[in-house]
Amino acid sequence: MDTPEADIEVDEYLVRLPRRTVAAQLIRNEQRWLPTFAERVTVHIPAPVRVGSPSDAFPWHWTIATWFDGDLAAETSFAEHDSLATELATFVAELHTPASADAPFNPVRGVPLAARDESIRARLATGIAARTDDLTDDWSRALAVQPWAGAAQWLHGDLHPANILTHDGHLSAVLDFGDLTGGDPATDLATAWLTFDQGGRDRFRNALDYDDATWQRAAGWAISLGSAALMGNPEMQRIGTHGLEQVLLDVS
Repeated sequence: MDTPEADIEVDEYLVRLPRRTVAAQLIRNEQRWLPTFAERVTVHIPAPVRVGSPSDAFPWHWTIATWFDGDLAAETSFAEHDSLATELATFVAELHTPASADAPFNPVRGVPLAARDESIRARLATGIAARTDDLTDDWSRALAVQPWAGAAQWLHGDLHPANILTHDGHLSAVLDFGDLTGGDPATDLATAWLTFDQGGRDRFRNALDYDDATWQRAAGWAISLGSAALMGNPEMQRIGTHGLEQVLLDVS
């Protein structure tokens, strides 16, 4: 078993194991980059304390990480998330720095919205969500915005309430960096709709320094991620429904 760090004293651990071949590389991405991220973000993230290698017992790399106490934001009401807005914005600002040239490529995160256009229109055309015509119009408006022209930024890639841990009303940890990549920061900013009601969204936005075009693309990413969540388990469906409702409230 490889050991990226030694002499670490912790009381509790968790084991993170990929369940499918497609996820095996995602674990490797976390193992490569989370120790670097942990040096600059002030919230807990699941950086590995030990790295397991493939063997006859298990075919892929796996991770032992520290256990963090708290509750998933997905298991609380969206109204309760307002108190997390500035803390989550701080995490985003700390993470969103220029990505390395060898950052993992992710074909469905961080890319220009035009790369997702065919898939999103096809998904909305199935009637998966309420008011799909309005959502399609909102998607078209986001698509018309100038693409991100700055340096690719490090992204969490899947920043929604099921990956946000809270404790006593504060942000405790951000989990599951399997979709980490470099690209348009608007991808992560979609959490403004997926995680918050209007009040929390305003506080989250005001705590970050992005232009209107980036926030308009972020609304498009909220449509992309929110509609995808509707195809998940009930917890993810709840997140997707809320996110799309919030986009319609803001944009339509």
